[in-house]
Amino acid sequence: MAECSRSEHLAWCKTRALEYVDSDDCASAVASMLSDVGKWEGGPLYPDATLHYLAVNGSLFAHQSTRATRRWIESFY
Repeated sequence: MAECSRSEHLAWCKTRALEYVDSDDCASAVASMLSDVGKWEGGPLYPDATLHYLAVNGSLFAHQSTRATRRWIESFY
């Protein structure tokens, strides 16, 4: 991805993850989101401890429903 601001990168992460949600693949949506937030050229968007928490939290939402997973993805800021 070309140079972009943090907010632009986060929007890109969300768009990619929501494509998986739209395909009813919540596990891949969570994996995509967690992977992509670490790909910003400015460094990871969140500290490692936060990413660990988000991974646990995201996997719980992925097992609930596509709606829950969508809300989880959209809650990133």
